[in-house]
Amino acid sequence: MRTTGLALAAMLATATAWAADYDSFGGWTGLQFEARNRFSVAEQKGTWWLVSPKGYAFFSKGVCTIGYRGDLAPALGYAPYGRVTEAKYGSREKWADATVARLREWGFNTAGSWSDSAMETRMPYTSNLNIAARAGANWQKGTMPDFFSQTFREAARDLCRKQCQPRRNDPNLLGYFTDNELAWAADWRSKKSLLVRYLELPAGAAGRRAAEGVLAKSGHAVEQVDRRDEEEFLALAAKEYFRTCQEAIRAADPNHLILGCRFAGYAPDPVVKALVGHADILSFNNYSDRTPTQTLDRLHKMTGLPVMITEFSFKAKDSGLPNTKGAAKVVETQKDRADGFERYVKGLAALPYCVGFHWFEWCDEPKEGRFDGENSNYGLVRIDDQPWEELTERMKAVNPTLDALHAGKSR
Repeated sequence: MRTTGLALAAMLATATAWAADYDSFGGWTGLQFEARNRFSVAEQKGTWWLVSPKGYAFFSKGVCTIGYRGDLAPALGYAPYGRVTEAKYGSREKWADATVARLREWGFNTAGSWSDSAMETRMPYTSNLNIAARAGANWQKGTMPDFFSQTFREAARDLCRKQCQPRRNDPNLLGYFTDNELAWAADWRSKKSLLVRYLELPAGAAGRRAAEGVLAKSGHAVEQVDRRDEEEFLALAAKEYFRTCQEAIRAADPNHLILGCRFAGYAPDPVVKALVGHADILSFNNYSDRTPTQTLDRLHKMTGLPVMITEFSFKAKDSGLPNTKGAAKVVETQKDRADGFERYVKGLAALPYCVGFHWFEWCDEPKEGRFDGENSNYGLVRIDDQPWEELTERMKAVNPTLDALHAGKSR
């Protein structure tokens, strides 16, 4: 059954209830800064904030992967959520209107990474450029491109001309992620360090020459590579990556924030330090059951940058989904999901250097599995587009309290 005009009007009316405390972008009117007609960052009395284009304090409360189609289930050959939305709304535009109304009703103000383009004219959004991914990085396999190569620099410039230049004056754009969860070190995808992977590049490749230069400096042969060699090369490669990305973005768009590269739950010190001077915010993905305060403290102290959690979530057994693949510990019930959300985001809002969070994700994954097999209960809504009410009602209650908490007015 399609959503009626009256039902949509009711949702939109409910969503405007927040207007007294927030500007049209979702900026909190309890604290004002200089208006720059674009998103910016500011620090006041030791507390960091994003700032809306109208100059109001903006604590980013976002959701990732807000999509009309949802995940394709390869085993089915179609996207189950997409079939529901097509029948229910009839068009991407009507779905987007209804979805933004729901998000605002639940206290959210940002469309996180990988969200539908229809969201971009309706609420603040982020853009994930996937610069390294477009140049050969593979998220699942952990492969990385040659950051020292002319090919990488040209690919970055070309991509940013196409993706950033048209957005340079868009007030809704919060900022750019350069990539997602790059394999900076040996992890679940590859047991080899970045130095070893670069030493395996073809002879004469720019990245291999850079790696060999590190060994020449230490006097070590390939089989003698040690931790100091690996850290020195990691710092060198990360600096090249961040510098190239920054230059490519700024050449195409000098106006918007650079949000970092979304670290994959770990962030090696040499890479974190290399970010300084090349990004406005440090983005970190984390699926622990509590606010990772000690880790975030370390990242902020190392860089001086404001920090944003750009993926976190909880999934529950009572959803009926397999929950066998994908990050995060499985909890028992939807109440546990709601409790986890409240505990986690209140912990973030209490950190003076944290400027927001993005929940993963809008819709549950298909029980048959998406492209990488994930089949978990991450959604605010089910595959049938019905909300997980215990979770979304808690979000509706908690989200409007976070701005004052972050400002220190309710600690």
